[in-house]
Amino acid sequence: MLAVEKINVQFVGRVLYEDLSFTIGAKDRVCFAGPNGAGKSTLMKIIAGLTTPDSGKVNKAKYIEVGYLPQEGIHLQGRSLFEEAETAFEDAVALQEKLEAASERLGQLDASSPEYADALEVYGEMQLHLDNHDVGKMKPRIEKVLSGLGFKPGDLERDVGEFSGGWQMRIALAKLLLREPAVLLLDEPTNHLDIDSQLWLEGYITGYNGAVVIISHDRAFLDAIVRRTLAFEAGQVNEYHGNYSYYIKESEARREQLQREYDNQQREIEKTESFIRRFRAKSTKAAQVQSRIKQLEKMVRLQPPQAVEKGMALRFPQPERSGQIAVELTGTSKAYGDHLVFENFDFRLERGEKIAVVGANGAGKSTFSRLVSGADPLTAGERKVGHKVSISHFAQDHADSLNPAKTVLQTVEEVAAREVAGNLRTLLGCFLFRGDDVFKQVSVLSGGERSRLSLAKMLLRPANLLILDEPTNHLDMQSQAVLQEAIAAYQGAVIIVSHNREFLDPIAEKVLEFYPDAQPPRTFFGNLSDFVEKKRQEEALAGRSNPEEASPTQEKAAQPSSPANRKAQRQLEGQLRQQRANALKPLNANLEEIEETIASKEARKAEIESLMADPEFFKNKDGAAGTAAEYRELAAAIEKAYTDWSKVSDEIEKVEAEFSAKLG
Repeated sequence: MLAVEKINVQFVGRVLYEDLSFTIGAKDRVCFAGPNGAGKSTLMKIIAGLTTPDSGKVNKAKYIEVGYLPQEGIHLQGRSLFEEAETAFEDAVALQEKLEAASERLGQLDASSPEYADALEVYGEMQLHLDNHDVGKMKPRIEKVLSGLGFKPGDLERDVGEFSGGWQMRIALAKLLLREPAVLLLDEPTNHLDIDSQLWLEGYITGYNGAVVIISHDRAFLDAIVRRTLAFEAGQVNEYHGNYSYYIKESEARREQLQREYDNQQREIEKTESFIRRFRAKSTKAAQVQSRIKQLEKMVRLQPPQAVEKGMALRFPQPERSGQIAVELTGTSKAYGDHLVFENFDFRLERGEKIAVVGANGAGKSTFSRLVSGADPLTAGERKVGHKVSISHFAQDHADSLNPAKTVLQTVEEVAAREVAGNLRTLLGCFLFRGDDVFKQVSVLSGGERSRLSLAKMLLRPANLLILDEPTNHLDMQSQAVLQEAIAAYQGAVIIVSHNREFLDPIAEKVLEFYPDAQPPRTFFGNLSDFVEKKRQEEALAGRSNPEEASPTQEKAAQPSSPANRKAQRQLEGQLRQQRANALKPLNANLEEIEETIASKEARKAEIESLMADPEFFKNKDGAAGTAAEYRELAAAIEKAYTDWSKVSDEIEKVEAEFSAKLG
């Protein structure tokens, strides 16, 4: 469907990749893995057509649409949220033209080739996409995607210019998902998403009909979605047929195998050279020596495998021991004007506790971290800081306080403790400042670089309570692992606002979830994976009867009853069963009718697909056009039938659940 052919890119004299070639199939799930600066985002921009390589090209058919979500930099205004989302469907006319081009392309391809199979699948998907432009379908689709990404019904009429940068990126992502391009390119899509939105996006991408290419530093997100990994390693790009965790395991196995092959060859070379040196002067061995010399000349010398970059074992200065209580909030409330964030909230953090703070964006997580740190005042209630407690707070806007005139190295030197002063450059490497980067002035750093520098600076200050607001947003996998290990070994208390499951799981002992609309926060014991599982269980139970409401009936049923009561009970149960049968009969009949419709239409659709598989089919343009139109109508009818089937099935389940509850 899309092929990258012999792409070469150099940046400031450094080769990012050379003669890079690979293909992306119709429903591939691919991730670009590797450290920051390896060229992942550059390659994504090349595929999107926003940047040109030094040499090489990206081949794709004209009807293949590529959609790209950058990391940041999108600013929208002038429309309501719903109107902005509607612009995703402006390409209906262009899609029709691409469909016609794809039809012509099918007529030119060999029906037995992989290219034909890919083109046929894309052709069918484009037909379905065109059907989705029906006005009756647009509104529910828009609402579904916006809701999944965390927008509320009341947001639909708000001007998009009112939303913050993170929400602007969500709007851009929503538009991209609604467009449904054949190839979806996502650069750090989870950076601005809370847990619920991340899980929704995982499910959406898993069922997405096109190909998806992802750059992300959220390992749990990648492992749930990805089936191929392209690893950017020391100027090379190696392919692994598995998710990110598979790549980590397999790359180590490959490196060990290459090391063994290299070591074996070096031993063989050494033995051969030793023989040559020993017998070069002996005429009786001249022929053997010459043979060995020719053997060495013909040998293809293996290169030693690239050494794995060892991350520094970062250790925070161990803090002074504090009292048992690190910080305590009692009866606290916080409001900004008429907007109440939370009220009458009690919170207590003890020495050494490590807590993850999660929740929807705007629910009050960052507000809470500022209140605990003392950066913001309480509206009501009391805040107590424990005995000998010192606090370091990394806020999302912390980077704004850096001195723009100082260099990276000077910035950390001013706060470094004596025991780490000699290793500052190595430590900065953990935060992706390598080589001459340490001599850059703060004024020329990007937003992500400033955030990393601010985090490094804060962690060098001795403190026994760390408050970290989204610390991993601009860190690659290796840097996250270094920070994770350091926090796990840290003896002070830690509050981390984050939605990075892989990062938090080995650290967090509790999860504090915040909710919008001033609902009281809740505490869950366990790590973030435990929290996600508990939430799923709660959602699964949400449609069932409330056990507390059912308990009086259950108690009565358990009590001894007279024969008359038992007879009355049996009569009541018989009436309920009859009512259930009467309610289910028309629903089951309707369901059978829908299933028959689906079966007949899918049979006809399969017949048409068989016709399309014949290369001669598209040569008769008039007949092909009429059959293609019938195919589109069938696809739309089948989709509607499945929607109806789902609704009726849900209604049957609802009736069954209602009567099951009544019957005990």
